[in-house]
Amino acid sequence: MVKAGGESTVTVLVAFGANFAVAVAKTAAAAVSGSASMLAEAAHSWADTGNEVFLLIANRRSARPADDRHPLGYGREAYVWSLLAAIGLFVVGASVSIWHGVSELIGGEQPEGREYALAYAVLAISFVLEGISLFQAGRQLRTEAHRLDRDLLTHALETSDPTTRAVFAEDSAALIGIIIAMAGIAMHELTGVAAWDAVGSILVGVLLGVVAVLLIDRNRRFLTGEPGSADLQEAAMARVQQLPDVAAVRYLRLEFIGPKQLFLVASVDLVGDRAESSVAKTLGRLEHELETAPYVVEAVLTVSEADDEGTHAR
Repeated sequence: MVKAGGESTVTVLVAFGANFAVAVAKTAAAAVSGSASMLAEAAHSWADTGNEVFLLIANRRSARPADDRHPLGYGREAYVWSLLAAIGLFVVGASVSIWHGVSELIGGEQPEGREYALAYAVLAISFVLEGISLFQAGRQLRTEAHRLDRDLLTHALETSDPTTRAVFAEDSAALIGIIIAMAGIAMHELTGVAAWDAVGSILVGVLLGVVAVLLIDRNRRFLTGEPGSADLQEAAMARVQQLPDVAAVRYLRLEFIGPKQLFLVASVDLVGDRAESSVAKTLGRLEHELETAPYVVEAVLTVSEADDEGTHAR
């Protein structure tokens, strides 16, 4: 069995450090400049900083070993805490940004020229720090995607590791948000119309809302029982069929029960006609052999009904 390990935690810690530093700088710049877009970015960064705390808790709690009350372990806790982080991004990041942008459309004041320079400088530094964090998350996902023969974006959506997905999505949104905020502030400076800055804040909020809804949906799917991909199903089917005492596989299902943790259930025909006690021992031995495979937390094999026909995986 392979659990979400130290690399995910390192990715989250890098993101936490970058987001905290950026949040402090953006808050100071927003207070001095009065920019709606900068305030939206500050809310975004504080939301991300809080989210990293939830993601660190997710990694820690989901890694706890199985016990009598939770024989399959605590892997799904990763999705619970990641879901809370996504909701926080929606409530704090998206809602505050949109609300403040709409408020500024009603009546905002143009900042002084020297304050524009401060806003640009903070956004430029933020872009670099967020880029470093995104690089760390992207490097981890790219390595895993290459191993699974997927492209980066597909793997970011499909991975069972919610913490790395969250960091990658939030940092990607952060870089896009910085560009939007910079454009809004630049148009405000060029035209003298505060509405551009307010529109930038609203667009940042909409962006965060879309990312939050995407992350909420992915965590919901894994909490309610996400099956293994078609490639994983085929690999598991081939592995079970290769077992020396298995004549045929009548049913097989893989389900994620945590980051990189799978629960395998299969119904098989055994070679020969054996006594019940012998069958039980054989199934136990085969289950143990399957559980030595990467990602398989527990395997349960049963003997298929005599009238079942065909070899299939569902």
